[in-house]
Parts: sequence; structure tokens; C-alpha cells
Amino acid sequence: MSQRIAAVKRQTLETRVNVQLNLDGQGTTRITTGIPFFDHMLDQVGRHGLIDLTIEAEGDLHVDAHHTVEDVGIGMGLALAEALGDKRGIRRYGHAYVPLDEALSRVVVDFSGRPGLVHKVDYRRASVGGFDTDLIHEFLQALVNHARMTLHVDGLRGRNAHHIAETVFKALGRALRAAAEPDPRGSDQLPSTKGAL
Repeated sequence: MSQRIAAVKRQTLETRVNVQLNLDGQGTTRITTGIPFFDHMLDQVGRHGLIDLTIEAEGDLHVDAHHTVEDVGIGMGLALAEALGDKRGIRRYGHAYVPLDEALSRVVVDFSGRPGLVHKVDYRRASVGGFDTDLIHEFLQALVNHARMTLHVDGLRGRNAHHIAETVFKALGRALRAAAEPDPRGSDQLPSTKGAL
């Protein structure tokens, strides 16, 4: 399997986003979006997914964080799709359950070639650390649309909104890692009966 790396640059009138991603990394991250809590969550994806992840984003934060969060999701999704290539030899499916104290979340990934998101999490509060928890859905929707993957995210329990959000992003990293892993028994096979993903 060749190197699975990608670099994506996206610039609009609202944002400028650069994403560099290595699926076979060590979980080294460098993330600056201007949104501290979002940076902390993206760091969880890289570290727990063992994905080397560099994200530099500048956006119209004087308006709000929506455009920046969404465009980071778009950039990450495009980079993920590029790094996966034709998806030959990967496991395709991955899931993870991650606890943090009283919180527990489950994330299931399918690199199906079809964008689909089911996101059922009660974050308990409208914001955490000044970050609007509604934007987690916007990030995930942008990610799945541009990575062309199916993603199910379920908050199984939790009381503390920070803990709940953190379990979601940690589980996302672990599930991405599992789904993108090379399958030693199917090294050059496409994991689909259709012959296409």
C-alpha cells in the first residue's frame, strides 16, 4: 500500500483552510482554527486515530464560528478521500466505543462512497468553552459529504457536555483508524461486492 497522505487548500470569501493528513502517522497534530475548544476536539481525532493532522484555518470569527467549522470539515473530508485513494485493501468498516468518566459514545464508520450521517447526541448544553455544540453536527455533515462516507454517532450516556463531546471526537478518531486500516487478508481487494466504492 502506497503512502496515504493528502494536502487540501480551500479558500472562500469567508475562510482560508489548509489541511494535511497522513493516515499512517503517529497521531502528531498541529491545529489552529482560532476556536480553542474545536482545536481540542480535532486534536482528539488525530491522536486517537493515529492520524498525523495539520490544520490551519482563518475565518470570519467576528460573525461566528459556523463557516470556519464547516470548511474545516470540508477540507478534512476531501483530504480523507484523497488519502484513501481507491480504498483497495482497507477494512472499510470501523467502530469505537469511548468512555470519559460518566459519558459514553459510539461511532461507526463505513467508507461506502455514499455520504450519510446519523448524529444522535444530546450535548446537554448549547455551548462548551464558548463553542456552539450545534456546530458539531455541521462539522460532521461536511466531513461525511466530502469524504463520501457513512457515519453513525450515538451519545449513549453522559451528563457533562465537555465529556460527551470529547467521547464523540475520540471515538471518531478510533473508528476512522479501524476503517482505514489495511486488511492483511485482502491486500489488493476492494471491500465491496459491487466492485466499486
